[in-house]
Amino acid sequence: MSMPLRILLGSGSVILTLVVSLVPGASAATTAGSLSFSNTTLTRPDGNSEPEISIGANGAMAMVGLQWLFNPAPGQFGTNLWTGPFGSTPAFQGIIDAGLQHPGKSVFGAGDADVDLASTGTLHATTLIFLYNPTFKKAQLGVSAISCPNGTSGSVSISGCTRQIIDAAGADRPWISSDGPHVYISYHDAESSSLIHAQRSDDDGVTWKRIGDPIVGQGGATGDATFNNIQGPIKADPFSHNVYDIYAAGETGFLKARTFTPNQIVVSRSTDLGKSWTANLVYAAPPGSVLANIFPALAVDPTNGHLYAAWSDGRTVSFAASSDQGSTWSTPVSVNVAPAAAALMPWLAAYNGTVDLVYYGTTATSNLDPSAVWNVYLAQTTNEGASFAQSVVSNASNHAGIVCTGGTGCGPGTRNLLDLFQVAIDHQNGKAAVIYTDDAHATTTDPTSFSCLPGQTVCPLPQAVLAQQQ
Repeated sequence: MSMPLRILLGSGSVILTLVVSLVPGASAATTAGSLSFSNTTLTRPDGNSEPEISIGANGAMAMVGLQWLFNPAPGQFGTNLWTGPFGSTPAFQGIIDAGLQHPGKSVFGAGDADVDLASTGTLHATTLIFLYNPTFKKAQLGVSAISCPNGTSGSVSISGCTRQIIDAAGADRPWISSDGPHVYISYHDAESSSLIHAQRSDDDGVTWKRIGDPIVGQGGATGDATFNNIQGPIKADPFSHNVYDIYAAGETGFLKARTFTPNQIVVSRSTDLGKSWTANLVYAAPPGSVLANIFPALAVDPTNGHLYAAWSDGRTVSFAASSDQGSTWSTPVSVNVAPAAAALMPWLAAYNGTVDLVYYGTTATSNLDPSAVWNVYLAQTTNEGASFAQSVVSNASNHAGIVCTGGTGCGPGTRNLLDLFQVAIDHQNGKAAVIYTDDAHATTTDPTSFSCLPGQTVCPLPQAVLAQQQ
């Protein structure tokens, strides 16, 4: 979940296959890149953080961002939406998860979000929602499913969207992906075992039903992941028609009983529309390592079905590839190089043999260095990770100081970037669009802002920035 702390109150059969060395991989041959980007701030008076992006087959873009300053008025706090063709300044469309209703509850969005532009022309989104009781003293978390017709036209009317709550029993971090009319949403069960639930729509997002859980349903692998995992995105592959889910998990034993130590990267695969899953280990770091800074990322190349995974140990972003539908994975390589001495929050996009990997990077050697100065980087490979070219995306530093990856346990001012940002590739021209958070160039005097340090009266106001490759 990505909501600032101040707002919080209160089955398929699976086989685990181990196919990778437990020894960290070597460094990739990363050199300086020459890609250039235009940067446009999507300024909103309430601010935005943790933005996400999808690009349709015709070059239409859809972007969402989590509002930063809380507004308790009905329909005035949630997930912002922008749309427009690649190369344009996108148009603000409003709050996409406004209008959700649940008996006896007040509903607000913007806990988390994900967006998908389907080949059918529909814009799909899912958000983590807060369901408050009438006195606002207690809240539960749920998952929304939103479908907007003509999503790839670049002129989405959110008044025409279908919005529904598909789980109100307690949830966290939903993701969405589509393959034609089949749409998938995965999310954590935050109330009981922290396992992953998944739902599927076969009618382009109109109706939904539960399917198998991507985390292994038997044996030791379930024990490794129970209460000790963090889930990355679900990805539907239009090439193979498989669906994949990535997560970082720990190991049973002494460490698991006392600490959150997700030292394994696992990708689960379903070949039957999510009914059953097979989990394959991508990489296992030594016990005690933490590979959850924040989410492990996954991309599929729709032209050939190849898979790509990335993750961060808090300093190094690592990358692995699979050409056999996730059954086996290449030895991981570390990607980021100076001036990105430490890198966090990786995300991937792939198309026609090109993989774009983005991350926040700093010259400091630790994300907890209060003097760290951060920028946005894109490392591109066209040879399955044998080499990368690292380019700077941001035209100015997007954050200064600590970047905490501890979720709602982070202190004020250390989590303004929240937990992730994203990259997408325009299939028409092969160029990348990156949407990220910048908290260095706008301010607020709202004393309830989670970005305020103790004693501050003028505080950073995070905003979403769209960077488009030139």
